[in-house]
Amino acid sequence: MKKVLIPTKLNAVAREALLSHGSYEVVQDDSTEFSSLVSQHPDTYALFVRSEKVTPEIIDALPSLKVVIRAGAGYNTIDTKYARSRDIDVMNTPGANANAVAEEVVALMLADARHVIPSDASTRAGKWEKKNFMGREVTGKTVGIVGFGAIGQLVAKRLSGFEMKVLAYDPFLSAERAEDLGIESAELEEIFAQCDYVSLHMPENDETRGIINHSLLARMKNGATLINCARSGIINEDDLRTLKADKGLRFLNDVYPKDVAGDKTVADIADIMLPHLGASTAEANYNAAFRSATQLIDYDDKGIASYVVNRDIPEGLDRAYSELAFLLAHLCRSIAGSQQKMKLIETSFYGNLKPFANWLLVQVVAALSDDFDRTQGYDAALEYLKEMGVEYFNRETDASKGYENSITVDVTTAVDAANLQRVSVRGTVTEGNIMISRINDFDKLYFEPVGAAALFIYKDRPGVIGQIGLSLAEAGINIDDMRNPHDPSGENSLALMKINQELDSDQIKKIAGEIDALHASCVKF
Repeated sequence: MKKVLIPTKLNAVAREALLSHGSYEVVQDDSTEFSSLVSQHPDTYALFVRSEKVTPEIIDALPSLKVVIRAGAGYNTIDTKYARSRDIDVMNTPGANANAVAEEVVALMLADARHVIPSDASTRAGKWEKKNFMGREVTGKTVGIVGFGAIGQLVAKRLSGFEMKVLAYDPFLSAERAEDLGIESAELEEIFAQCDYVSLHMPENDETRGIINHSLLARMKNGATLINCARSGIINEDDLRTLKADKGLRFLNDVYPKDVAGDKTVADIADIMLPHLGASTAEANYNAAFRSATQLIDYDDKGIASYVVNRDIPEGLDRAYSELAFLLAHLCRSIAGSQQKMKLIETSFYGNLKPFANWLLVQVVAALSDDFDRTQGYDAALEYLKEMGVEYFNRETDASKGYENSITVDVTTAVDAANLQRVSVRGTVTEGNIMISRINDFDKLYFEPVGAAALFIYKDRPGVIGQIGLSLAEAGINIDDMRNPHDPSGENSLALMKINQELDSDQIKKIAGEIDALHASCVKF
């Protein structure tokens, strides 16, 4: 019998499902202090947690531990790297809480629009301040959903009964999929300028941290409402604080840097604050509990590890090729433009990489979408692509081309309703170093993707490289390495330069204008 320890308030369906299977002994105890409970059950095989912190000390106290399952999506309270070092798989249950969060968004909108919280307090105090609580209706308003994954799509569905116009921002969402869902795809700037309500549903990472800033907030309508049930770090609080009063903005919040008691930095600007209640419903708890149990059973009985979030590199695959797949897709996204709508992903895995095609696809999808974690599995990647309306095709490779252990990633995006753009890159690993060997028709580059790189495509003519170099020098930027090939026609040239610091968008536009560039971008590897 395998012992499963559940030291948290989790629906009894998890315990019941495991016991009915017949292979598990279940200990569920949410009253005993976590570390004490762990010390009493050193023979634990699987650990189910919610907000409990699974530290190296906890892991070391469980020498028989093989699986940790987070009954929910986020797993930042688990030391996944240390777990991996101990050959312990960590899983989560993404999507189990999606509907609960979506309904919370609706609840916040209605509570704020009709002054439910202050009018309740006033009436309980014996007052009759009806004139002070004139509300507004959400029906017929325009709502913008930033991040259109599982939660964002459910928010749109739940709001459909209010006959709201829905605009959605998600670079990975195809126009066809948006049409199928009955919503309009829009850029961030459009959403913040046009919407009465903006609901945030994007992850927090290096690219999204502070993305909701002065530039976007200043575009909002006077009296518009911003709702954050995603992650606290995606909003620049100081920028919101600066603009909120003058524009009469409303801010409804459920997320914080840490889920702990104490003062909150947004207390002065939040019109409604909840203690991270997004997933706190009986139904979400049931879903997460049931998913946790069935995932463990499938893991043990069928070897299904789709939701392992700290998976290691498969045996026989050099870790460098995992990074290669990620960087190639990242380069495609940077060249295509991070806000372009995805249509099609094509891959080619040559030589000894062919058996790892499924595993490497996960790295490609994660690089192309901020909303997909590279620690998830192949099945999850395919499901995500289907959900977002993006096609995927893995090509059969021809060994006679002599590419050996190389990877090609092609990404097709929609420039507008009538035009598509295709970006194709290929790379390999040489003497342990990742190399970009081709970008579109520019071949034999052998460029190491490290740090920052400026990329310009232009009509070939003398003096362009000198002009670029002069402009970079004026900006105090040094060129560390460079490639300058022609395409097969000899008409166009590529200037690919490794530079000692990133170019901002204004600098890129300036240089592009000076050389009349066909394409200009800066890539941070």
